Amino acid sequence: MEVKILDSTNPFSVQRVRPGAISFLFPQTMDATALVWRLAQQRWWGQIVGGHGSGKSTLLSVLESKLESEGRQIVRFTLQRGVRRLDYSDGIWTESTQVIIDGFEQLSRWNRYRIRMLCRARKCGLLVTSHRSIGLPELYHTHVTLSCAQKIVERLQLPETSIITGTDVESAFTKHGGNMRETLFSLYDLYELRRS
Repeated sequence: MEVKILDSTNPFSVQRVRPGAISFLFPQTMDATALVWRLAQQRWWGQIVGGHGSGKSTLLSVLESKLESEGRQIVRFTLQRGVRRLDYSDGIWTESTQVIIDGFEQLSRWNRYRIRMLCRARKCGLLVTSHRSIGLPELYHTHVTLSCAQKIVERLQLPETSIITGTDVESAFTKHGGNMRETLFSLYDLYELRRS
């Protein structure tokens, strides 16, 4: 059995495109500081809503450092498909705690309710991502445009080694229905094919 080693020199490798490795592209009227201010106005409760691969986890990574600089103590959970409950028994949550749950909709309705009640009882913040609204104040709605996708690809590739063209980006973006994560995975394969 052959094991495929992912080449880290490929600009679309996992190390370069994982959440937090790529800067979130804010619209001109918005930035991380403004979102943290808005979250504070919402008593540190909010949801980031968007489709698959639209940048929710990337945005969370950007906001985490800003929240820490505001004195928030981060407790983060990243949920995978099929996870229906959290183990949060090992932490002491206080008013300065910011609970962050990436993939909140994965939890059962009962467990979502329990987390909300626990955060209310301990007066801590709750920031979640979800594919659809789950009833928290909306902090941000993520959406990737073709123009945004092309800017991300331009940032990832060095100009002298631009193997992937704007047409390639448009084709992959359209094929994957605007899912940026899948678009980048597709471009990884295309990059490998063309340079070999």
